[in-house]
Amino acid sequence: MRASDSDRSAVADRLRVALNEGRLDLHEYDERLQRAYAARTYADLEVLLTDLPPVTPAQRSGLAPAAASTVSLPGDEAGQVPVRGVTARWLAEVWSPYLRVIAIVVTIWAVTSLLSQDLLYFWPAWVAGPWGAVLVVRTVTGLAGAEPRREAIRRQRRRERKRTKRALNPNDPPSGL
Repeated sequence: MRASDSDRSAVADRLRVALNEGRLDLHEYDERLQRAYAARTYADLEVLLTDLPPVTPAQRSGLAPAAASTVSLPGDEAGQVPVRGVTARWLAEVWSPYLRVIAIVVTIWAVTSLLSQDLLYFWPAWVAGPWGAVLVVRTVTGLAGAEPRREAIRRQRRRERKRTKRALNPNDPPSGL
């Protein structure tokens, strides 16, 4: 039987899923995609999918897909927070050590200037400047590469593994004791 455009499109979607799952490399995906759109019969399309496992619908899957726009964080009653909250948390984690150290060195500089009764050379700039430049680059590249979301997903997976481990070992004492 001859294949329709919707059949070719369905096979192309399945190949895209296989690429995203890591079952196909980019070269093989491109090659199979070209063959899918050139296919004339169902047999031509079936050959492209024979070595790929069938797709399990998300409702029956044992895996929970990561949400694109929300990520669960601890202490969140609703279970989901907007990515903006995740980004703010990531920025705080990146910048808070810097701000603490700069506050300490500026305080040391201020106290020594006060005790010497003279305005001393502002040496904290040698700490703040280079470190701040590195953090600006890290912030820009991290935000451009969606690092806050990836970090939040990593944390969520770690929490889920711990919950699963606790559920499997109910006799273990809580870690807080």
